[in-house]
Amino acid sequence: MKAMLKHQIVAESDDIVEAGGYQYFPRQAVRMEWLEKTAKTESDRACPHGVQFYDVVIGGARHRRAAWSYEAPLPAMKQVADRFGFWEDVEVG
Repeated sequence: MKAMLKHQIVAESDDIVEAGGYQYFPRQAVRMEWLEKTAKTESDRACPHGVQFYDVVIGGARHRRAAWSYEAPLPAMKQVADRFGFWEDVEVG
């Protein structure tokens, strides 16, 4: 499976975990050099799983909050620990 943004592969792996309708890629399958942590919002801080959003930045183009990871997932979401989800401009398939 691939996570694509403007014909660029942001993540690629066969080791995908699906949860809540999203596919999560292992950290080692993600182009981390293209991800920049965003400041946490009030709703981010309220997330029980410790969500951290990332902007995806490729060639100077910033796609705000297009990726996320749970830093402290509760037992119900433990399967996505150390994984990244994508949405908005990023196509997963």
